[in-house]
Amino acid sequence: MLIENTPYYRAIVMKVINIAKDFSPFPAGRYVDEGPFSGEAFRNEHLMPALATGEDVKIIFDGGFGYGSSFLEESFGGLVRTGLFKGQDILKKMKFVSEEDPFLVSEIESYISDAMLEAKDA
Repeated sequence: MLIENTPYYRAIVMKVINIAKDFSPFPAGRYVDEGPFSGEAFRNEHLMPALATGEDVKIIFDGGFGYGSSFLEESFGGLVRTGLFKGQDILKKMKFVSEEDPFLVSEIESYISDAMLEAKDA
């Protein structure tokens, strides 16, 4: 029997998004008018639907060819700015995985935290 909100349950019932495989190995730009693999497109097409399920979400960054700050900030800071998700809930529900560039995790968390401060969502 699985008990909700335990580490074992979260490990089994988790949406996984591998950016390089599920979106693009070449993500770039902030807005959709800058290209089809922008942060705005990733947020709207992958992150928001995944969070809306209520499941935990694992985001895998390995395999991508560089993640610019505009892509990352719009993807993750933009989640807070939509007003649909609270920053603390995003940090609680998402697990970021980057073995190739571990610094990405703290960078993304800082974009979420900055957006929370701007929105007074802390």
